[in-house]
Amino acid sequence: MDFPKFLLGDNTDYPDAIFVIHTEYPRFIINLENDDVEWLEDFDQNDEKELATQAEDLITQASEFYDREVSRYDE
Repeated sequence: MDFPKFLLGDNTDYPDAIFVIHTEYPRFIINLENDDVEWLEDFDQNDEKELATQAEDLITQASEFYDREVSRYDE
């Protein structure tokens, strides 16, 4: 089974948080309320260089995913 690239996460302990989970490498959870990112991978120096170029794009994609999902709820 293939999993979606992004998932929405909810937790009643964080009622104002908007969590988006990125399920592909590099896996991360972002809280769109404050843009806190928790990376779920261990990176070495080479990975960090590549990640620096990918991170902004992935975070933008996560935000776009959330906006798309919310717009579908409104329909």
